[in-house]
Order: sequence, then C-alpha cells, then structure tokens
Amino acid sequence: MILIVGLGNPGKEYEQSRHNTGFKVIDLVASKLGATNYQKKFNGHYHKLKVKNQDVILLKPQTFMNLSGECVIQFMNYFKIEKDNLLVIHDDLDLPVGTIRLKKTGGDAGQRGLRNIITHLGTSDIHRLRVGIDNDKRIPTVSYVLGKVEKDKMDDYQDSIERSAQCAVDFISEDTTVLMNKYNGKKDEVAK
Repeated sequence: MILIVGLGNPGKEYEQSRHNTGFKVIDLVASKLGATNYQKKFNGHYHKLKVKNQDVILLKPQTFMNLSGECVIQFMNYFKIEKDNLLVIHDDLDLPVGTIRLKKTGGDAGQRGLRNIITHLGTSDIHRLRVGIDNDKRIPTVSYVLGKVEKDKMDDYQDSIERSAQCAVDFISEDTTVLMNKYNGKKDEVAK
C-alpha cells in the first residue's frame, strides 16, 4: 500500500495560503484519479483507492501543520504501510515558485510539518516532494507562508501544482530516480 500525504492546515481561512500547497496537490491527484468524497479517520481526510493494481491512500492531515506526524503515523500503523511507500508533499521556502524537487531522504529544511513526521517515524529516510513557494525575507515567515501567492507568480505556481500532482500519480508505479530526473526543477529545466 502507498500513502501519499499532502501537508496543510485545516480551515477555510487557510485554503488559499502558500502553506496549503500540499493540500492543493492532493486534491488535484484525487481529481486525476477519480476520487470524489473524502472519508475521515485519525484526524485526517483521506481517499482509499486502487491504482494500477496498487492500493493507495491520499491523505490530508486535519491536525495543524506542526502536528502532521500524529495523523501520518496512525495511518501508517493502521494500514501497515512501510516508510518506503510514503510520499509527503509540502511547501518549501527554499525553492523558487514553479520549482519542484522529489527527494528520497534529507532533513526537514525548516518545514515543521515534515519535521513532525520525521520525529514520529524516527527517520528522515522518506520520500518527499518539495513544492517551491519562494521566500520574502522582508515578511515574517509565519505571515508569508499563511499569505497568498502573488498574482504575477500564479502561473508558475499553478504549473508546479500540476506537475507535483502528476509526479505523485507517477510515484505509485514508477522508480523514484526516474521521477527525480523527469520532474526536479522548473518546467522548462527538466528532461522532456
């Protein structure tokens, strides 16, 4: 079984924030795969479906971002999901808008939701898909991540959401190294 997690914050007030990038990607993955209604379990909204003969769960933790690990570990334990079959999708301040980066391991890069998942799992050896939201050092980090993407960056942002969703779908059946070569970077930088 594969678990694909999109990180974000619950509540209408956060829906359009940069910090909800993971939720936006998961919603698009669900749409691409024909999933319609989220179910609820362990403080999470999820879809359980079969894709290419593989059981897949798409998950949006409904704890706040910094507590995402609580929900993720409950799903992993309940459904007996191995860490190698986990993909976490999150916003990343260190990448420009329009850039995505799939990694097999690494630190949390200051992303507290990812940090909490790493803490609960006891390892940083998990797949993560980083979606660039840029960083404006003039604005406090919390205000920035909870703000909306600027209009002049929206096309690049929407493109990164689309490519991230396709990468997540491909993660179900393709090799991670192949996907890294296919998706890492901006749209005009990656291999065709």
